[in-house]
Amino acid sequence: MIDAKTRALVLAAHTDDEFGCAGTLARLVELEAEVHYVALSRCEESVPAGLAKDVLELECRSCLDRLGVKVGNVSVEKFRVRHFPSFRQDILELFVRLRKQIQPNLVFVPASFDTHQDHRTVYEEGFRAFKTTSILGYELPQNLISFSNSAFITLEERHLEQKVAALNLYASQSFRAYAGESFIRSLAHVRGVQAGVQYAEAFELIRLLVR
Repeated sequence: MIDAKTRALVLAAHTDDEFGCAGTLARLVELEAEVHYVALSRCEESVPAGLAKDVLELECRSCLDRLGVKVGNVSVEKFRVRHFPSFRQDILELFVRLRKQIQPNLVFVPASFDTHQDHRTVYEEGFRAFKTTSILGYELPQNLISFSNSAFITLEERHLEQKVAALNLYASQSFRAYAGESFIRSLAHVRGVQAGVQYAEAFELIRLLVR
């Protein structure tokens, strides 16, 4: 399903949501697929005290550059963090524009089981805008009450090393339990065991189109 003909679009509510699919992005770039990434918020209100308000956007761009995503394919919007339900129509219209501009054949969104209000809005409006496209829901364990891990993308050690190195560029988030290398590797190993390989990332299969 993923090769050089893949045109992938990651819809992230926040700058750092690529935690859920960074290994897959590394693999897609390696395959010479076309990868686009859009974060809807710079999360300025969530920045730890004493840091610049744009630190998360800068870290996000550095992370994606480390994964090999082209600079011109990365966009960060300015929706207010934790207030996405109030901007639902604006978000839908943005997604419709992205659908027309990029014409992706694979879209990544937060999983439908994600409890964060911003992630939930991205999932719902993402499905509305891209329902004629294959859609995978990425896993952010800190927000999940459940998870239907019905799709797996296998990773090699080099992909996992890239993921760890890229996510380490989020210095402002290093205090979070899910940002550490031990957690990243452990989750990849668990998903790998489930898929019968060494490492994998798991996704919710939201929509599958075979043409």
